[in-house]
Amino acid sequence: MMTLPNAATVHDRVPSRQETADRKEDPAVFLMVQTLETGGSERQFAALAKSLPQSAFRLELGCIRRKGTLNDFGEIPQFPLGGSLFGMQSLKSRFALARHLRRRRISISQSFDFYSNLTAIPAARMAGVPVVIGSQRQLGDQLRPAQSRAQLVAFRCCDKVVCNSQAGAEGLIKRGFPAHRIAVIGNGLLPEAFAAAKPALPFRPGVVRVGMIARMNARYKNHDHFLLATARLQHRFPNAEFILVGDGPLRPELEEKARSLGLEKRVIFLGDRRDIPAILASLEFTALPSATESLSNAILESMAAGVPVVAYQIGGNPELITKHTGLLVRPNDVEAFAEAMGGLLNGASQRAELGRNARAFAQTNFNMDKVRGRYEELYRDLLQQKVGYRKPR
Repeated sequence: MMTLPNAATVHDRVPSRQETADRKEDPAVFLMVQTLETGGSERQFAALAKSLPQSAFRLELGCIRRKGTLNDFGEIPQFPLGGSLFGMQSLKSRFALARHLRRRRISISQSFDFYSNLTAIPAARMAGVPVVIGSQRQLGDQLRPAQSRAQLVAFRCCDKVVCNSQAGAEGLIKRGFPAHRIAVIGNGLLPEAFAAAKPALPFRPGVVRVGMIARMNARYKNHDHFLLATARLQHRFPNAEFILVGDGPLRPELEEKARSLGLEKRVIFLGDRRDIPAILASLEFTALPSATESLSNAILESMAAGVPVVAYQIGGNPELITKHTGLLVRPNDVEAFAEAMGGLLNGASQRAELGRNARAFAQTNFNMDKVRGRYEELYRDLLQQKVGYRKPR
């Protein structure tokens, strides 16, 4: 467990740029996320927080609401918005966050999602934080026009915006954001994603399992496409089991949809799980029919486990899945999606080859050591540009 330093021991005075450049203490990095739930942005926040070397950076964390199960960091400070980005509570929280950043002598502030972008970026600028970084971890197509405009205004106050896919970066550029102020850094996978795991579901001779791993809180995840594809396959593959992993407000609706399609005995709802490697060890392949993805953690974690993926050809999915690592299907074509799933249900040798290739690709490109190194390089380059900082020898 990471213990945060006592804020009372730090002076309120903001160091000058020369002091920041000259002092011997390691620069303080502040990472902020909306909640501590198990979504993609939250898991990347946690993965980076766990992997940044304490010998190089003094790490500080914050959130908007301490809600969720990613609680490995103790009682991290929260700065609630009170239900509105522009209400009195949200303004108070931004000022409180600015004071916190000054007291903690933060050198680098990085936010990880929409709400933390609109909270931390202005607060960091008010606090005089030398380096301010925002994040675009989705394509942005799920934001309302007013939200997209507000985030773009916030991003213009950043030194850099990190996008986790080239597709996400291109979307920002099309909206007029300068390409030279974007850094593309993919999601990182911790070592446990590659480790062998004991299957969470017991082995049953002849049974082939396919799963979809996604929170049930957004319709663009297209859980209903997975169910419709399953309905097309259930009679052709009587020994197949179809697993849904995740929870959320849409679950009752999806359970009713499964019943209406006659799938109540073929689809297993596992709910929210923290043992994803053990779940993946129980599956032959995974399916992700999302309508929008920047760089999917579900796809990456499946690849790391050597489990091939069927997905729609959207967003950043082609940056992960090629004909050598999985199967891509034209968007929103449930029949083609079902056929791709059926091909893998039939093809044990194809599954094995795709799984090996997928695992090697993930290890080479998305291991956390490599991703952490990209962040360290970004932090140091920006600090040097802004305050002339060089790591003490």
